[in-house]
Amino acid sequence: MRSRKFLKAEQASLVWDAPGLMAGVDEAGRGPLAGPVVAAAVILDDLRPIRGLADSKTLTALQRERLHDQIMAKALCCSVAQASVEEIDRFNILQATMMAMRRAVDGLRLKPAKVLVDGNRLPVLDVLAEAIVKGDARVKAISAASILAKVHRDRLCEQLHLEFPHYGFANHKGYGTPEHMEALERHGACAHHRRSFSPVAAAYARMGTDAVVTQEVVVANGVVVDATGIVAAP
Repeated sequence: MRSRKFLKAEQASLVWDAPGLMAGVDEAGRGPLAGPVVAAAVILDDLRPIRGLADSKTLTALQRERLHDQIMAKALCCSVAQASVEEIDRFNILQATMMAMRRAVDGLRLKPAKVLVDGNRLPVLDVLAEAIVKGDARVKAISAASILAKVHRDRLCEQLHLEFPHYGFANHKGYGTPEHMEALERHGACAHHRRSFSPVAAAYARMGTDAVVTQEVVVANGVVVDATGIVAAP
């Protein structure tokens, strides 16, 4: 009879790397209460090194913008993708993040032989992949991906700010800061907020089950209302 030890499956780490191009992958926007989650994939060019690559969270906004432009100009190829607020609410933020990462890899012009992903989870890919904890600080290609994802998402939040200035998206980028929580309390949630996140769910509960802020008006129970009263019935 075989021993229990013999029957127990063990996972061995790979001691070899597939020859070919290597892509770094990272995301931005898992924690915010609003906006999509964004992922980027980058294949760097060893012949055109980029100085200053680091975890995007350790860089200033100006440094990220400058590095973003260098990455776009010097990398062999880059891809930025996202999962929408609707997908986040439907599948949960983890699954939506994996979706965005897979889309970013699939969007690369060149097919990598291996993908290095920041964190401890991997999206479903058709190439060899490895998850690296704190990879955004350890692997230059992942650092580059983190910068592209962060800059892209910050720009999206600045666009949201133009549409919904009363929430302050340009300042907090959708995160649950005191400013953002106060705006949720005062104005309720808008269409770009994640309903599956508890502070937003609470805002919807205060507004009414079917309520959503659309720019400067509120749609509640099928009737459009603003500060002056009923405007129109859809």
